Amino acid sequence: MTQAQKGASAGGSAFRQQMQTAFELLQKGLVADARQLSNGLLATHAGNAEVLFLASEVRLAEDNPEGALEFIVAAADAAPGQLPLLLKKAENLIMLRRRTQARQVAADAVAVAGNDGRALWEIGKIFSRCDDPAGARPLYERALAVMGRHPAFLYDLAVARHHTGDSAGAEAVLDALLRLAPKFGHACYLRSTLRRQTDARNHVRELEQRLAAAFPTPDASVACLFALAKEREDLGQDAESLSALAQGAALKRQSLSYDAAAERDAIDGIRQAYTQAVMQTKTVGHEQSGAIFIVGMPRTGTTLVERMLGRHSDVESAGELLDFSQVLAAAVRKVVQANPGVSLIDASLMVDFAALGRDYMTGARQAAANSRLFIDKMPINYMYCGLIKKALPNARIIHLVRDPMDSCYAVYKTLFSQAYYFSYDFDELAAYYACYHRMMQHWHAVMPGAILDVRYEDIVVDTEGEARRIVDWCGLNWQPAVLAPAANEKPSTTASAAQVREPIYTSSVHKWRRHAAALAPLKARLAAAGIVDAQE
Repeated sequence: MTQAQKGASAGGSAFRQQMQTAFELLQKGLVADARQLSNGLLATHAGNAEVLFLASEVRLAEDNPEGALEFIVAAADAAPGQLPLLLKKAENLIMLRRRTQARQVAADAVAVAGNDGRALWEIGKIFSRCDDPAGARPLYERALAVMGRHPAFLYDLAVARHHTGDSAGAEAVLDALLRLAPKFGHACYLRSTLRRQTDARNHVRELEQRLAAAFPTPDASVACLFALAKEREDLGQDAESLSALAQGAALKRQSLSYDAAAERDAIDGIRQAYTQAVMQTKTVGHEQSGAIFIVGMPRTGTTLVERMLGRHSDVESAGELLDFSQVLAAAVRKVVQANPGVSLIDASLMVDFAALGRDYMTGARQAAANSRLFIDKMPINYMYCGLIKKALPNARIIHLVRDPMDSCYAVYKTLFSQAYYFSYDFDELAAYYACYHRMMQHWHAVMPGAILDVRYEDIVVDTEGEARRIVDWCGLNWQPAVLAPAANEKPSTTASAAQVREPIYTSSVHKWRRHAAALAPLKARLAAAGIVDAQE
């Protein structure tokens, strides 16, 4: 930044008032007014880092991430070595799914941060947002040595240790966190999921004491109740486990602003729009191969199959990417802008599928850049199977299927982070499962042979047979290494991060039967929908 620019940004009450007013307008949602003021400042203070930053924020508010990136890059160039600008630049790159560049900017920021513990923590978060806990962990460890213990920081460090396979190290951090902040409910839940609890080593009494002492927020109470339910199930205390789980799920659902019917209607709308005639109509897609989508309900074995395939030398996992839904949403918005009044679903039929596939591959490849094939293990991509095949005709789709009651129970007992809001109420869970079931039946009907169904129960009983089917489906040569998913050293950031490091086991098959009486209402709803036999 030149001396003139520094003076313009630091001095002049009029300039300072204009900047303050512009940001206040953004906070109030008056984006057009903020844009007008920003344009005036750009005209009079060209090259000023603060003004360029404002221009970037205006474009973010206008839902123009490309334009926002252009201005934040200019701001960072105008004021080199400014850590806040580097972090903002990395965040913009992540928003645009440019993960390779985001990680490089984060690496540049490390050199600027020096021994600033809070700065190292913030940079670590950039790596975490790139689904790179291995990159985040050493920064969190360095920050711990510099800044000491802080509850939120310790939690992030514990998560990074957990995702990189260090469950013992994660538990030690969480124990320290809970001594420092006894009301940190999510620390209780994460700690309980790190390993199987035993009679000799568990936290049941401690969790009950924490609940009796009360938590400051319902969210913290929910996390502790789910922790208690998990530990009691590990100890074989089934009735007590379901009691805690029911309390936690009910309290969680009460705290959510969520329209379950609207979500199901949106999914059914996709099914109704993508008819057999639509799917048989030839569409030009992006022909690049390499994407393997693993879809289905959560907690059905998607992570197990991911870890198996990830042991193949030609395959790398990109994790659970939001990329396809994001690029689809962006493409749909462009159609709606050009055709006011068209519905979102009808707009999806009008997108440029080749461009959609190309945009998806550009970002997804950066999440797994070193392999010929990559896995996108976002379960909810099941609703987009038809759109995936139109956009990426050479993609492979693997659908995990699990016993419906086991599937629903596994979802019900998991405390998800900002996802799967349908899972905390039996009525909504059963209705959602039926909606998912209809969708997958539909995709099989309108594009037969395009999706490989893999049953979780078959994988754990006949691992090699199913692994050979999967490997062949992906067009790969056989490699025995896929039979040892627990040996996969790649970090896992899913809800199954602890289980995937264990040898394949069958103990989760028909696990719901341990809780048959408590889950009877759920079973009745699934039976009424024709999903299960009420007499079995």
